Amino acid sequence: MGVKDKAISYRIYLVAFAIFVMAILIVVKLSTIQWVNGDHYRQLAHERTVREFTIPANRGNVYSADGSLLATSIPNYTIRFDALAPQKEDFDAHLPALCDSLSVMLGKPASYYYSRLTKARNTKNRYLLITKKLSYTEYIRIKKFPLFEKGPYRGGIITEQKTVREHPIGRIAARTIGYERLSHTGKNLEVGIEGAFAQYLNGTNGKRMMQKIAKNQWKPISDNNEVEPVDGYDIISTIDVYIQDIAHHALLKQLEYYEADHGCVVVMETKTGYVKAISNLGRARDSSYYETINYAVGESQEPGSTFKLAALIALLEDKKADTSTVYDTNDGVITYYNRKVRDSKKGGYGKISLARGFEVSSNTVLAQAVQNSYEEEPETFVKHLTDDFALSAPLGVSIIGEGKPKIPRPDDRAWSKISLPWMGFGYGVSMTPLQTLALYNAVANDGEMVRPLFVKEIKEWDKTIKHFDKEVINPKICSQETIDKVKDVLQNVVKRGTGSKLYSPNFSMAGKTGTAQVNYGSGKGKESNMYYSSSFAGYFPADNPRYSCIVIIHKPSVIKGYYGADVSGPVFKRIAQKIYTDLPSTNSVEKLDGALPQQEQLYASYYEQSNKAEKTEGIMPNLIGMSGMDAVALLGNMGVKVKINGNGKVKKQSLAPGNPIKTTKTVVLELS
Repeated sequence: MGVKDKAISYRIYLVAFAIFVMAILIVVKLSTIQWVNGDHYRQLAHERTVREFTIPANRGNVYSADGSLLATSIPNYTIRFDALAPQKEDFDAHLPALCDSLSVMLGKPASYYYSRLTKARNTKNRYLLITKKLSYTEYIRIKKFPLFEKGPYRGGIITEQKTVREHPIGRIAARTIGYERLSHTGKNLEVGIEGAFAQYLNGTNGKRMMQKIAKNQWKPISDNNEVEPVDGYDIISTIDVYIQDIAHHALLKQLEYYEADHGCVVVMETKTGYVKAISNLGRARDSSYYETINYAVGESQEPGSTFKLAALIALLEDKKADTSTVYDTNDGVITYYNRKVRDSKKGGYGKISLARGFEVSSNTVLAQAVQNSYEEEPETFVKHLTDDFALSAPLGVSIIGEGKPKIPRPDDRAWSKISLPWMGFGYGVSMTPLQTLALYNAVANDGEMVRPLFVKEIKEWDKTIKHFDKEVINPKICSQETIDKVKDVLQNVVKRGTGSKLYSPNFSMAGKTGTAQVNYGSGKGKESNMYYSSSFAGYFPADNPRYSCIVIIHKPSVIKGYYGADVSGPVFKRIAQKIYTDLPSTNSVEKLDGALPQQEQLYASYYEQSNKAEKTEGIMPNLIGMSGMDAVALLGNMGVKVKINGNGKVKKQSLAPGNPIKTTKTVVLELS
């Protein structure tokens, strides 16, 4: 053998030896993986191919006080197809019938589905989209189609469920009903009733094992869940849909006419503190109005003349003055420490009593009354505001985001010589509309101050989990003697004071107008951001108060008007008159604290019809006599488009009960 042949042989031996060593190392590594680390790698493989997914529980519903459905969760289903899951004989045998069924349900030709499903089989597509946004009834129907009925592993059907929050009667009291969701930064946003009562609404999530079939694509291992989700409780709010509708449209009409920036209105039940209506509307760039911010709960600003009620109560309670005490308006201007207090009427009102000064909303009268009476003991006046009237702290309402009031104290660094007289006519202090309303409601309620409530009850089907009764903040803000005097003065504001344009001999109202300057220290001339805030707070009927109400409208057009009596007062009057003209339930006061039979009936009716709809899928239910709002929710859950004519309960439906729903695209409901 030559030298060259020997060199080749050595190389072959060397390569063979290297391969032999590598083989030994591979065997050692495999043995290590199998016997030493086998459990670890098997677990890792399992985790990467099989995973436990969370199934969100159905969120509880939110109802109005009269049983109408305000917010509900409706499941939406997406159906996909794993084309490799079925056996060839099953796929070939059931494909034509499956395509026919899909064609009937989804509207496209059977040939379309035959082509798509066949192509998916040939291209080994394991995640083919069939359809999405199915209702629960449609999902139950498609599960029974040929091939799909064999389930995910033999039939290839892949089901994805997503729960959508719907508002059957529109965005009524949107900011108060609220929502709970994650922001783009991952922060949990809790707004309104939905956010405040999330612990009750959310329920308990379920668990489901799913297997990975492709990149980021998973399908259920079986039809059954490892842990079934538990639905959340239902919330019965205090909102009355009829009163809410009145308040919303009365506010909207006034905002549009006065081209105002934003406004709010709250109607509260005097005895209980139940908020029956709350509307918050802000102006968008296109000049339309939407619920964007809960101004009534969160916006704390100087109230202006509506705050004069607090000053009047304190003066009468301490007997520093009486309603007949006379003050000189000094031609409508009075000066304190080089700062002028002016009346809206040029030249003032001459010499008038305290009661008359309140009725015509004289700033000079109230400033003098407070300054003269409490100059030597300002802490006495402030104590009424902070302790008796509870104006120095938030009300503690359930809705998150309540604005903080501001009541200056003599020991504060910001306290000055003009603080006291300025507080007399509502400046230098800060309150939310709801906090102002609570004070007026206390007067209407014979001195008992109650906390505004937005939720009446928490229920699980027909079982009450928790009931919210009235919550007393102060059982008596002042003596009955003072209350009686103040009530007379508030009624006279409407009869012969700044609210005289609202007076009606057939219907009694009591309250106080307010016209405040906002941002009055922001500059002068064209650089000034000052604007007017017009308000009216009061209650009705004056002789036997059932409801209290506050209306505040910010930045009305000064060309059209900005005084509280002109801008906000008419909203108050329309709400009061419409409630007592059209609302039949106002005839009885005794039933305010008890369960409403109408509410219980509507509540039970919705679930009864809902259960029937599940059992008779695809069949039109009998909706006659059902609340229109609940009928919309029920049909929406069945995947039916609805058109409504009128208000109230269903008196006629375009598709008769018992007929297949698939025969029509839209169901028309006539309400009365």
